[in-house]
Amino acid sequence: MTKYIFVTGGVVSGLGKGIAAASIGLILKNLGLSVVNQKFDPYLNIDPGTMNPIQHGEVFVTDDGAETDLDLGHYERFLDVELDGLANITTGKVYESVIAKEREGGYLGECVQVIPHITNEIKSRFYRNFSTDKTEIAIIEVGGTVGDIESQPFIDAIRQVGREVGKDNSLYIHVTLVPYLKASGEHKSKPTQHSVKELQGMGITPDIIVLRCDEPITDESIFRKIANFCNVKPDCVIENLTLPVLYEAPLFLEKAQLSSVVCRELHLTAPEPDLSEWQAMVAAIKSRSKTVTIGLVGKYVQLHDAYLSVAEALRHAGFALDSMIDIQWIDSETITEETKDHILADLDGII
Repeated sequence: MTKYIFVTGGVVSGLGKGIAAASIGLILKNLGLSVVNQKFDPYLNIDPGTMNPIQHGEVFVTDDGAETDLDLGHYERFLDVELDGLANITTGKVYESVIAKEREGGYLGECVQVIPHITNEIKSRFYRNFSTDKTEIAIIEVGGTVGDIESQPFIDAIRQVGREVGKDNSLYIHVTLVPYLKASGEHKSKPTQHSVKELQGMGITPDIIVLRCDEPITDESIFRKIANFCNVKPDCVIENLTLPVLYEAPLFLEKAQLSSVVCRELHLTAPEPDLSEWQAMVAAIKSRSKTVTIGLVGKYVQLHDAYLSVAEALRHAGFALDSMIDIQWIDSETITEETKDHILADLDGII
């Protein structure tokens, strides 16, 4: 029986839901479970291939040639898997499919509506990939922020799936921001409370709340307050601190016993995750002794995420070769015969 984990975000965008979803997938995979990640994006584009990289970030191309969201790159790097185009669904793809069926008479003259036709199409993309007899975990990240108009069909679809597969086979994880006010020296839980209230108003009560913060939460009352106000168990409120090394995120989440909480809520029996290989990698990252300077020339270097996978490939090469990779971002439109030699002077290599 497939079990579903739905990851939503609240308060602001860019909280790192993709990293959280990838980290959860890695931890569960190391429990010996079969894990598949999917990303559902609420924008109306068919795919990100025609979107401005400075606004959206890189287009991650899967092995089957599909142009997808950059979070699929995180999924592949964390879980060591190869995904395909079915792992990234947009509102545009959903509406394109529904309208094509309507034009062909597939709905037999019905009035085509968001509920049930759009939500049914969304749900079919959940169920399509997962049809094995063994226990499989489908981790489904819903892009955008709870409360956005465009994400409402996806939120209702995951609400319906939770009802259809049952409480034992579905889990809702909500990633929110807990801002730190330097003036008063305290974290504020109110944005999280409002975000969860918004989600509850759509029929979903999160089982686990992941608190994204830039400063460590040292006041335990914050966790208790969020648990009480948001109606979750105390150990289901988990801190997700901004870390200097991206790949520490799974280890940090597991320190809060994330795997045991997820297994308990999904009624799974599993051993402790073996993260020793991952721990060794992070230790190697932190102990690098050499530095290599690489120039990365591109048209969209104003947003480094436009070349995220290229940058990560460089960094991973550095991990293996005991080297810090100092990336110098070079705007291709600034290079001339006069500036070329100056730009190249301090580089060990160039892409």
